[in-house]
Amino acid sequence: MSQLRCIHSLIAVLFFTVILIISNNGVDAFHKVHPHLQSVSRISVSGKHRTGYHFQPPRNWINDPNGPMHYNGYYHLFYQYNPKGSVWGNIVWAHSVSKDLINWKALEPAIYPSKPFDKFECWSGSATIIPGKGPVILYTGIVDANKTQVQCYAVPEDLSDPFLTKWIKPDEYNPIVVAGPGVNSTDFRDPTTAWFKDGHWKILVGSRRKHRGIAYLYRSRDFKKWIRAKHPIHTAAGTGMWECPDFYPVSMEGTMGLDTSVVGNHVKHVLKNSLDETRFEYYTLGTYFTNIDRYIPDNTSVDGWAGLRYDYGNFYASKSFFDPTMNRRILWGWANESDTKEDDIHKGWAGIQAIPRTLWLDPSGRQLVQWPIEELNSLRDKEVEISNLKLAKGDYVEVKGITAAQADVEVTFSFSSLNEAEAFDPSWVNAEDLCGKKGSNIQGGVGPFGILTLASNNLEEYTPVFFRIFKASNKHVVLLCSDARSSSLKSELYKPSFAGFVDVDLSTTKKLSLRSLIDHSVVESFGAGGKTNILSRVYPELAVADQAHLFVFNNGTVPIVMENLRSWCMKSAVIN
Repeated sequence: MSQLRCIHSLIAVLFFTVILIISNNGVDAFHKVHPHLQSVSRISVSGKHRTGYHFQPPRNWINDPNGPMHYNGYYHLFYQYNPKGSVWGNIVWAHSVSKDLINWKALEPAIYPSKPFDKFECWSGSATIIPGKGPVILYTGIVDANKTQVQCYAVPEDLSDPFLTKWIKPDEYNPIVVAGPGVNSTDFRDPTTAWFKDGHWKILVGSRRKHRGIAYLYRSRDFKKWIRAKHPIHTAAGTGMWECPDFYPVSMEGTMGLDTSVVGNHVKHVLKNSLDETRFEYYTLGTYFTNIDRYIPDNTSVDGWAGLRYDYGNFYASKSFFDPTMNRRILWGWANESDTKEDDIHKGWAGIQAIPRTLWLDPSGRQLVQWPIEELNSLRDKEVEISNLKLAKGDYVEVKGITAAQADVEVTFSFSSLNEAEAFDPSWVNAEDLCGKKGSNIQGGVGPFGILTLASNNLEEYTPVFFRIFKASNKHVVLLCSDARSSSLKSELYKPSFAGFVDVDLSTTKKLSLRSLIDHSVVESFGAGGKTNILSRVYPELAVADQAHLFVFNNGTVPIVMENLRSWCMKSAVIN
């Protein structure tokens, strides 16, 4: 057991002014153009806040994960990449391969502007493996300076090459889809992985009509000639442009993943959209009526901005794929920087991919559950374990013996009573606003309790990840926060109080679990077994490398028992 240091008084901290770098909730829109900076490249790259085990190339800008797949023994990750600088621009499809989804080998870009139909850039898309033929990439080509968008396809030059290094774009059928009458050709992008039903391949393409988000459906018998369906598969008013749509089935029983073409009474379907206007994503669960090619969401969640999210933090442009080797569905997501573009140019890099997550349908049928892929555990090194530690009001306990800047932490908290839970105001519908009002240093009844990550020795800096429990009229409401406001002494940063509500029934168990993946400038957290997840980007000035600390704490009047904490030093992944 590690040496413990208890601090039995709360340390007063100042709230820092949250400075938004841009609008759109501070998460930099990747279509925000800085032409004079797109090809500015540093000779050296700063390692100060670079991650150790999250995916990022050695230098430059990255954004959306594209077309992840497993083929002939290798996992492939394609991603949007600027080969010339660390702001968005000059976009190509970079390509890396892996045996385990953790350690990666970089190859030459798979797709880059080379044809009239993608002369200006090659934007996001997907990969589909056609039985007996192999993989096909669908992507959005930028035709002109007005950002006219068309959908294109590419195939491997040599299927015997295990890395699928080179890809070709056949001229005969490209582009395979153009906007057509009534479709906004400058907001028309990101084709999905295809599914096969009734003799046709089918894909979705994201778009909008004024403020209505749209997922257009296209059909093809041969994957070359595509026809738009008479109606979109789904639309939603007031949501704006739907980027990076994803549409796939999940089993109503168990955790096994399903191939994208599976349909039937034993599945629900997921439609996820990335919202260009907010830089957030949302998804719905519902029914896909194959006879009319319509998707109808269940009435258990909002079909819009306030809907369910994979992640309530810095997580965008996500893409899932079915992994047949382990019968699981894996989710990738992009986490942009929360500093300024000037910082990114100075660092020489910008953007990471979140840890790949396995996802499945919660037994309630009301939401998805996510968990880091099991291969991540191979990086666990030295372990520290603490059991049955009681945390009274105001207790902060340091967890020693680990590399707190690069760690994996799993902890279970319990509480004997909910009688002192604070009253829940029904007007508190926005979890992030509530976290901003009820931060970790605001005393409560049951909570706040949790962990302080990337903390400096005297708590000048820290990123708290914590629970807070409220009592509503007929149930208890659980809030999970990842609050970056105290994460750095540097002021020119976007430091939000990310938060989400957790759908758990505390009448059956008075326990809550938390897992946080800490990686220098990333705190990626999974609450209640992956029901509510939050990724934060933070940039401490003091709590860096071996100067970072980890604490557990309780700032509620009800004592909390930390039943078990297991924390591992994490080795670095090999990513080149």
